[in-house]
Amino acid sequence: MLAVAALIVGIIFLALSADKFVEGAAVVSRRIGIPPLLVGMLVIGFGSSLPEFVVSVLASREGNTGLALGNAVGSNISNIALILGLTAVLSPIAVKSSVLRRELPVLLLVTVAGAVLLGLDGVLGRDDGTVLIVLFICLMTWSVYAGLKSPEDQLADDVEGSLSADISTLRALLYTIVGLIVLVISSRILVWGGVGLARQLGISDLIIGLTIVAVGTSLPELASSVAAVKRKEHDIALGNIIGSNLFNTSIVIGIAGVISPTTLELSTITRDLPAMVLVTLVLFLFCHPFGQRKPRINRKEGAALLAAYVGYYVFLGYEFMP
Repeated sequence: MLAVAALIVGIIFLALSADKFVEGAAVVSRRIGIPPLLVGMLVIGFGSSLPEFVVSVLASREGNTGLALGNAVGSNISNIALILGLTAVLSPIAVKSSVLRRELPVLLLVTVAGAVLLGLDGVLGRDDGTVLIVLFICLMTWSVYAGLKSPEDQLADDVEGSLSADISTLRALLYTIVGLIVLVISSRILVWGGVGLARQLGISDLIIGLTIVAVGTSLPELASSVAAVKRKEHDIALGNIIGSNLFNTSIVIGIAGVISPTTLELSTITRDLPAMVLVTLVLFLFCHPFGQRKPRINRKEGAALLAAYVGYYVFLGYEFMP
């Protein structure tokens, strides 16, 4: 019961602190003169992955790399299949930003590269982690450079409109600092609860990472995506997920490998990594303007993503059965 309570408390405070951190950091970044396009690409997109990053670093430092890896892979699956699926069912997501259409192939490339890198030898080692981190830095440097060459973009307009003018710079700075502190503390509680629950149930911490922890750390993305769609800021909703998944696949998994190398479970190679690649490929196909098709995720496609999410976790549930 104590482990379950720790998980619940950790998830609640993690979601709240991450939301305030991203809000504060985005406002502060804009006030000091950072272009709105970069705020959308870097601060909002990657800032929403801070829960996954902190949880994975803490878990890896304690030797629970399965929890760290499951958190990253499970969050990527949840971000696309659950969050974008649910968001599209509520309101179809139109993709207007040329920057996001350019980043989608980058996300697919990084996801496939990460899955192949880990699947070839079944090991997440320091060399693998270093390759993923360097790949992320190179691709994001190119993406930011290309984006700044054409700063007039729908994503920049959406970010500019989403930043609250009512929040003072001092308050935004307070949100950023306090949000980060609470996020680290709640992540520590979440990791402790997740590892404890796994031991009590007699299952691997990978399963806890793929399920409870992954969904919990994805709550900030869910909240911001739904809120963005309500404001008709579709590109923020999608950009949030693209940035988060890029960060998870490269930095979060890469850092876990650098801190605590591990051998992957067979199910990760045959089930979880292919599932992550598949939903990323589907997202790319939905958002790519083939022929006369408009780049968007409609309600039927959103429902299909939700169905895939349910199917994956029903299949995953067999891990709990004797």
